[in-house]
Amino acid sequence: MKSQLLEIFQRRHACHLFQADRCISAEDSNFILEAGRLSPSSFGLEQWKFVVLSSQHQKLALQAACFQQPQVGTSSVIVVILAKLADLHPDSEYLRRLMAREYPGDALEAALKNYRSFHAATDIKAWSENQCHIAAANMMTAAAGIGIDSCAIGGFNPAEVIRLLDIDPARYYPSLIMPFGYCAHAPGEKQRLALEELVEYR
Repeated sequence: MKSQLLEIFQRRHACHLFQADRCISAEDSNFILEAGRLSPSSFGLEQWKFVVLSSQHQKLALQAACFQQPQVGTSSVIVVILAKLADLHPDSEYLRRLMAREYPGDALEAALKNYRSFHAATDIKAWSENQCHIAAANMMTAAAGIGIDSCAIGGFNPAEVIRLLDIDPARYYPSLIMPFGYCAHAPGEKQRLALEELVEYR
């Protein structure tokens, strides 16, 4: 199992051009989305919403908002990960429902009090976006495990994405744009720093 997981991580890469005429099946698309849904999140609040785009018109419009990066328009399917905002307010019905699930019974009121203090001291937008990155990583790994390529795109015009998707900016903010498909070219050798340069034992 360890070697299989490391092989998937070795295989995963950022695809910059997909085979435009090769489609992902609905079953595989749902598998990738399920990996995102099952991801861990702070306070168990599932800070993400997934918007799935597959029409060529939608993909090309989104490509323009991503500074014409070709992997957007050539992908089979795009998952736009939206970071929740309004739902994370301490008084929201959504927050109380999910907190009750994580902190049942008498533990709920203390957890809500703790969260209210956290919310007041935190950049909630940045925190919510960071949580979305956890789901994104799991989705990319799941995709690589079944032979599907991906690319996490953080370079886009947020205002244009909000306009194109008709998003209420008080409720959601675009965190990442995730094209999925089959890469047009074989990837080169994976380049990463050695573990010794990244890890410090204390």
